[in-house]
Parts: sequence; structure tokens; C-alpha cells
Amino acid sequence: MEKPKDTDEIKQELDSLEIQLFRMQNNMKEIAKSSEIISIDQARDEQWVIIYADKKEGVFQIMLHDCTKPYRGKWNSAIQAEYKDEHTIHIADIKGEENKGYGSVLLKHLKETAREKNVQAITGDIVKRDFDHVNRLKYFYNKHDFDVQIDHQKQYGKIVWKDD
Repeated sequence: MEKPKDTDEIKQELDSLEIQLFRMQNNMKEIAKSSEIISIDQARDEQWVIIYADKKEGVFQIMLHDCTKPYRGKWNSAIQAEYKDEHTIHIADIKGEENKGYGSVLLKHLKETAREKNVQAITGDIVKRDFDHVNRLKYFYNKHDFDVQIDHQKQYGKIVWKDD
């Protein structure tokens, strides 16, 4: 059982939340000047993040900015993807800070994008440069309901998610 928080702990949490909300408001104004804001969400440790996108014909990037810091034109994490055909989105790359829950938030929004566009599958490749963290990638994609196939000998893998 968790012990109750004292007054100082509650005050500190409220101050932190107030700062995040102030930054969120300012960050959204800046991000909206050049990108489409998709959502506000929470990552690990209840961290507030802004999800936004740059979409071009056939390719797009979904990005995330952490509201604990001011937006300076750069994302904290991003998924780069492209439409392979009318039924498939292919993940080109996921970049950014690790172990903060950002990838999970972005993948959730990529799946929502797929559903909105009536796309039935999301695919991706695990390539040689990923093999220093292939087990972490396998765990991550399995956690998000992807089928993961890895050929350790060829240092190559494929991921597939199908909307059921």
C-alpha cells in the first residue's frame, strides 16, 4: 500500500503540472505554425506530450514533443512512414529518446492514423543496424500486437500489424 502524500509532495506535483500545462500551451502555438497537431497524450511517468504530423503525398512523419521543455523546432521522438499502397503503411524508421514511452505513444497514433485511412496493415523492417538492440525491438513490437519475424543469421527481420 502506498503511503499518503504530504502537503509538500502534492504542492510540488501541482507546480510541475502547472509548468507543463503552460509549456504545452506555448509549444502548441509554435508547433501549429508548421505542423498539424494530432493530439495531446501522456507518456510513461504521466509526462504530457504533444503529437503532431507533417504529411506529404505518400509519406508522413508523426512526431512527439515532451512538455517538460520548451519547443525549439525539434521533436523528441518520431515515426517516419509511407503508404506502400492503399492497404499498407510501411514504417521507415522510429527515432528519438529511448525508454520514455514515446515510441509506444507514437505507435498508438500511427495505428489510429491507419484506422482513420482504412489501412489494414502496418509493416516495417528490422535491418542490420538494428541488431545491437534487436531483442528490445522484438519485445516492443510484440507488445504492440505486431508479428515479428527475425533471421539472426542474415540480420534481418520483418514486422507486420493487421487491424482485426
